[in-house]
Amino acid sequence: MDAGDIRSAYLKFYAARGHTPIGRASLVPRSDPTTLFNGSGMQQLLPYLLGAEHPDGNRLVDSQPCVRVQDIEEVGDNRHTTFFEMLGNWSLGDYFKAEQIPWFWEFLTEVVGLDPSRIYVSCFAGDESNGIPKDTESAAIWQALFEAAEINAERVDLGTEHDGGELGNHGARIAFYGGKNWWCRAGAAEAMPVGEPGGPDSEVFYLYPDVVHDGAYGKFCHQNCDCGRYIELGNSVFMQYVRTEGGFATLPRKNVDYGGGLERIAAAAIDSPDVFRSSLLWPIVEQLSTLTGKSYDTHTTAMRVLADHLRGAVFLAVDGVLPSNKEQGYVLRRLVRRATRFAFELGVEENFLHKVVPTIADLYRDAYPELADRHDEVVAVLVKEEKAFRQTLRRGLRELVRMSDRLVTGDDLFVLYDTYGFPVELSVEEARSSDIALSEHWRPEFERCMRVQRERSRAANKMHL
Repeated sequence: MDAGDIRSAYLKFYAARGHTPIGRASLVPRSDPTTLFNGSGMQQLLPYLLGAEHPDGNRLVDSQPCVRVQDIEEVGDNRHTTFFEMLGNWSLGDYFKAEQIPWFWEFLTEVVGLDPSRIYVSCFAGDESNGIPKDTESAAIWQALFEAAEINAERVDLGTEHDGGELGNHGARIAFYGGKNWWCRAGAAEAMPVGEPGGPDSEVFYLYPDVVHDGAYGKFCHQNCDCGRYIELGNSVFMQYVRTEGGFATLPRKNVDYGGGLERIAAAAIDSPDVFRSSLLWPIVEQLSTLTGKSYDTHTTAMRVLADHLRGAVFLAVDGVLPSNKEQGYVLRRLVRRATRFAFELGVEENFLHKVVPTIADLYRDAYPELADRHDEVVAVLVKEEKAFRQTLRRGLRELVRMSDRLVTGDDLFVLYDTYGFPVELSVEEARSSDIALSEHWRPEFERCMRVQRERSRAANKMHL
């Protein structure tokens, strides 16, 4: 099954179980000023998870495009992307763990056809300080499913900080973690604002046994190890708590909030640990190879960055984002400029985005026809930004190289930003990749320069009033 087949099969699977398909939300939240982008399928459903009645009922399913900018520095490995599709299903006070866990197991093993012996899971170890118990219920459901498949279902409690030392190199089938298996938008229970929902979750991982564990991530490998042997496919959040002034209370009803990475499931379906070989990314990589004459095997990082960033930029432009120096527009600008910078590594020194956008639109022609419908508009937005940055890119890179014989300060980075239009993050990445020494105080130095510039701008504006 390719990614399109999996998306379609997922929506049909849950529709057959009483779920109403709902349309995708814009990447830019329309009624949530606390976040720049929709980074999960649940964001548009927050009022309903808190108890409001959804017009389409209490069982919902969708596939939601998402952007998570916090992963931008990770792009280049085999699994992180800033843009991805999240398969989602929800129960708003209807079914709970006893239905959700077996359904997801059935979808992965019987519909997608994944090897059940390579599936590993994690559950919540509990939080005594907040009166939230260990999730032995989910673990028991998983254990029954594994045993029915004649798979040993050993459990181990790793706590919050454990590195997996008791697991050996193959791991227990069910691992209990603390904060890693508590889901909320704030990232941790103690960081949740009052009124925010959250709950224990159960994550599902797929083991790639041929991937060699990297000891830099701990002595032993385990489900939440970041070495790439275990890749998370999906996460069932059992959202039943809400943060209060005094701690936590139960929500009016128990909810299921599932989110799973379409690209990661599609990669598992072809037995590849590399999501860029899935059918939603590989055609972009192939076109980049054709345009540049370079091989994915020899220029892996650059092609991964380009494929991810261009796909994200296209979707942002489709949803009305324009390049700017603020908020969503700054992210779009940064994606295009990083892509342009990495294109230089592939020898592309002329505008090329207009050649890639049609490929991306064609990949989503059936699922998201708006990409093809707004093709010309999107190309115009992205090419304009590409052209503007390419004009200063060479000069900026040359200037950074000139600085390489000394310690580069935040003041230097501000010159690159102010004169050459380099996002400061891009300058920092370039310096680090080229082993150019950076001042350990570059950030406060840069921010000081920015404050001085803003003060000058305000003073100038007053003079003209």
